[in-house]
Amino acid sequence: MAIANLQEMLLSYTKQQASINAKLGEVFMDFATATRSYATKQQQYNEQVQNYYYQYNESDPEMYYDLIEILENEHELDLARLESWESSLDVEKNELETQLSEITTFRDNCVKLLSNNIKKDFTYGTVS
Repeated sequence: MAIANLQEMLLSYTKQQASINAKLGEVFMDFATATRSYATKQQQYNEQVQNYYYQYNESDPEMYYDLIEILENEHELDLARLESWESSLDVEKNELETQLSEITTFRDNCVKLLSNNIKKDFTYGTVS
């Protein structure tokens, strides 16, 4: 294969690697956002439980338990949404890592071919 073609392939693989690395960076940032969202939701839930406790537990225990049940259901739904999002991010991360591994292998093979072709061109015609 001609050196120019190999160089072009190498540049293409390098560009694809950079693109995949950028996408992986975005996925990891989304993971951080999901973790932060989870912590925020948990804090809001804890604060609301405490507020309901102080407002209703002594004066109207039945109302307190009803509100806590509603709050728990909403909280579980929020957490389920976050877990679903994290699962989809995990799938996306795994797909991108697989693509990156493949591109890296192709790129490494291209580098070896390019190196071998340059050595052959340099030593062509010399006495061994």
